[in-house]
Amino acid sequence: MKRIACLLAAAAAFVFPAAAAAHISLHPNEIPAGAFVTINVRVPGEEPGAFAYRVVMQLPPGFTDVNVENIPGWTAKATITNLKTPLKTPDGPVNQVVSRITWTGDRSTLGRIENGYFEQFPLQITIPSNLAGKSLAFRTVEYYSNGNNAYWIGPPSATYPAPTVNITRAGGVIEDVAGNEAGPLPGFVPAGQATATTASTGSNSNTLAIVAVVLAALALLASTAGRLRRRRGS
Repeated sequence: MKRIACLLAAAAAFVFPAAAAAHISLHPNEIPAGAFVTINVRVPGEEPGAFAYRVVMQLPPGFTDVNVENIPGWTAKATITNLKTPLKTPDGPVNQVVSRITWTGDRSTLGRIENGYFEQFPLQITIPSNLAGKSLAFRTVEYYSNGNNAYWIGPPSATYPAPTVNITRAGGVIEDVAGNEAGPLPGFVPAGQATATTASTGSNSNTLAIVAVVLAALALLASTAGRLRRRRGS
């Protein structure tokens, strides 16, 4: 039985890759252009023996008005940037944008993010109407009590990807797409176009291949267990 247990562990390690750490993510993550929406910034604590106490998020260009929620134990500060060339909006020209949001915890039980836990920081924003078909990266730095920083600024394939939302055409639905929390799928096209079906088909094929490998590994383990039982009986 010990041999069988070792074989099971080896097969699991071969078939299933190590679980990836959670990422900073935005929810919902597919939003129509021009929509007024509340986005939850989901921040995990991932530093053993330490806690996160500050989160600094850089907003993409063009956000003229941002509201933050009052979260117990945390204070939020918006950084305003003056524009040399005013933005044209339905309400007239705007010469200031919100370029950064900083959340700082008081390091009490409420104002900290322990390892293995997460906190959500809601933002109310209006998506600029000229961004349909774009993917917006909200680059973020997470500060820990032991002096380490996590720089969530990379592409979706990076170890520390920037949290991202996909902007669909105006008038569409607001969605939270599973498996797309940390960035756009390769070749992102706004919802409703044919590329989305192609990506889904490819994902199903990969799933079937993984299932086939798992079944083959289980069959091998069952055969080995049978041989061991026959030897023990003889």
